[in-house]
Amino acid sequence: MNTGVIGEHSDGIALPALGCLELRTHPLRGRGVFTRSPIGKGALVHISPVLLFDHTEYSEHGKHTKLDHYTYCWQGGFALALGLGSMFNHESFGRENIGFTRDMGAGLIRYTALRDIAAGEELCICYGPNVWFDLATDGPSDQAHGDSQQPQTAEDLLQCFDIV
Repeated sequence: MNTGVIGEHSDGIALPALGCLELRTHPLRGRGVFTRSPIGKGALVHISPVLLFDHTEYSEHGKHTKLDHYTYCWQGGFALALGLGSMFNHESFGRENIGFTRDMGAGLIRYTALRDIAAGEELCICYGPNVWFDLATDGPSDQAHGDSQQPQTAEDLLQCFDIV
């Protein structure tokens, strides 16, 4: 019997939501995702379904628009994360507080807390070592985490990008 609960059947995908997330404007980074309540290490923070673009469609259209700044590399092309997935700002490798796992089969990206996150913190992911913009930092956050830990090897960097 279907009770209307998403994820109840094998074809459904549960989309748990943390009610503590909100969009705010960071003075240097622009709009981003923040938490109003503490989040524990390992917590599932968000699940984003994705809109897929094959290589041809992306090279002919997507890369010539602002979408180019919000897509993830994906098997067979690129993906635009829907929901909050495209709103997480960048933090350098080793300093990000949110990790993500691309689930190619389900067409989802799962975002989880890499460490305990305090109320009021911005939730940031690592975009990788080759960003297309000047890195914005806000001082106290930099001092709290010490020097940025840059990946030493390709294997170190790939730990930041989990693919299922």
